[in-house]
Amino acid sequence: MKTATLTREEVREDLYPSRGGLKGNIVPRKHPAVWASDSAQPPLDRSLVEQYQRDGFLVLRDLFTPEEVANLQAELDRLRHDAQSMERPEVITEKGTRQVRSIFKVHALSAVFARLAADQRLAGLAAYLLGDQVYLHQTRMNYKPGFHGKEFYWHSDFETWHTEDGMPLPRALSISVSLTDNTPHNGPLLVIPGSHKHYVVCEGETPEDNYQMSLQAQETGVPSDENLARLAAQGGLVDTAGPAGSVLIFDCNLMHGSNSNITHLPRSNAFFVYNALSNAVEAPFCNQAPRPEFVATREAISPLTIRSNQAEDFRPA
Repeated sequence: MKTATLTREEVREDLYPSRGGLKGNIVPRKHPAVWASDSAQPPLDRSLVEQYQRDGFLVLRDLFTPEEVANLQAELDRLRHDAQSMERPEVITEKGTRQVRSIFKVHALSAVFARLAADQRLAGLAAYLLGDQVYLHQTRMNYKPGFHGKEFYWHSDFETWHTEDGMPLPRALSISVSLTDNTPHNGPLLVIPGSHKHYVVCEGETPEDNYQMSLQAQETGVPSDENLARLAAQGGLVDTAGPAGSVLIFDCNLMHGSNSNITHLPRSNAFFVYNALSNAVEAPFCNQAPRPEFVATREAISPLTIRSNQAEDFRPA
């Protein structure tokens, strides 16, 4: 009798199952947050590495000069202006309005932000924490305009990237660079410290083309109120507010979200997702087709060439 040959997708094990009829639950994470070897020299103080490992996030100040921040802000404004007339799938508007919510694959639309994504102060830190070469799984500008910027509801990025993109392990992280002042009032990112040590199984099925809805308002892959309350009772709630130029690094499995912006003050951030090259995406762990390339890199995976920072890097062409 001829033995059937199983495909890679058929034999692979789903180490972090979610949705698909499962009951909501909180289970221990099976993998570390810091993958660097003990012999690797960290690009920042070891106490900060330990803090990141414990809490799942770091907020750093003064990585960029005032001139660099000003140049990045000018590029932020240029992109927003151009996006208002762009009929491209990368441009996501607020639900029911033409206000720009996000611009995806921003490193392909802006040479300035491509250089920022590859800057050693960001990419070098990501490569150290992930213990590997890295590539850009996703990039975007998040705009939260005054009065009109809507919330990003509580979620773990990894739950979505695993289920809908096929990212095997939580060996990825996000770095957000504040390009406007993030205050406690204009919808800064809220995080639950220590929540990255737990994987939250979410209920429900994954709708077809879910990204079209979730990029405006996430409703699938959202933890239950009960499980969110349990995590918050253990870790508390912390806002990551900081002045323009602040940098937030957070683990892909950290529970986070943000409120609507009902102030007159805009809140805009450049957002880069670094994934370990050895953790490249495979087939999604759900019964849907992969999300498009502008949301999750799949066809163009290659190691990022890390650049030493130079004063002219962020000047407009």
